[in-house]
Amino acid sequence: MTDTPARLLTLLSLLQTPREWPGSELAGRLRVSTRTIRRDIDRLRELGYPVEATLGAEGGYRLVAGAAMPPLLLDDEEAVAIAVGLRAGAGHAVEGVEEASVRALAKLEQVLPGRLRHRVSALQSATTAVVRGDGATVDPRTLTTMASAVAGPERLRFAYEARDGVRTRRLVEPYRLVSTGSRWYLVAYDLEREDWRTFRVDRVAEPFATGARFAPRALPMDAVEFVRRGLHGRQTYPVDVSFDAPAEALPGWLREGAVPAGDGCRVRFESGDSPDWQAARLALTGLPFTVHAPEFLAAAARELAARLSAAGAGAGAAAGQG
Repeated sequence: MTDTPARLLTLLSLLQTPREWPGSELAGRLRVSTRTIRRDIDRLRELGYPVEATLGAEGGYRLVAGAAMPPLLLDDEEAVAIAVGLRAGAGHAVEGVEEASVRALAKLEQVLPGRLRHRVSALQSATTAVVRGDGATVDPRTLTTMASAVAGPERLRFAYEARDGVRTRRLVEPYRLVSTGSRWYLVAYDLEREDWRTFRVDRVAEPFATGARFAPRALPMDAVEFVRRGLHGRQTYPVDVSFDAPAEALPGWLREGAVPAGDGCRVRFESGDSPDWQAARLALTGLPFTVHAPEFLAAAARELAARLSAAGAGAGAAAGQG
């Protein structure tokens, strides 16, 4: 193989498999001399790939963990598997990695060949995700379009449906995607309204990047805080709940602000979620808890407990009849 760039890519693909490669075997695979293999290994190291060499009659090479992650080469099956996994998780954020996962999906889909993009879409359409909360879901393509526009940065157009059902067309300068755990929000500067706005991504339709670049404006505060303030201005309520567990056992969204109380801890926070979803979210912690306020949230928790108890009793009766 005389084409040096192609040979380096092939060599890198071999080294990214979890094994040690003798120099002679690599030379045989690439139809070059072991001396050429040594030179190619040096080139990969210069590019930031941490290739480790072992001593011995044959000598061997393997790719090891380094201080930074260099680009990876993926075969077709690996690329499809990663894209499907990222798409499946995009609509239901995982705490701490939500925005990074969308950025990764946007980068991967940008370079995915058409034949693989078709396979990813086919697999995605053939699967069904468990819907959480109020049933609002997000099209992963919407998220990746927005993430790419944020990274551009590039102006974005889309159709938007407000809470009252009014539909409008928006032209914005996207700033950041923010996940609250149950929903995605886009923080952007609305050019027609000449002000910062927060948009629920599940209410966005037909987004497309216009190709017009812009110099990002300075948001008056942190994007997460901007979303929180926007939510708190819309029908929020204070929650007071105690857990029969230490604060360290709580998920991250509850841990901040938790204070010791008896053998467990107590948490107070503001919620903009529906009482049913907030009760379900507390139950999903898997920890025993008591809602002290508000009463409508305590009632929602009791109703949820009753429904789950009835479902369990029904399953037990069916098993007994069988």
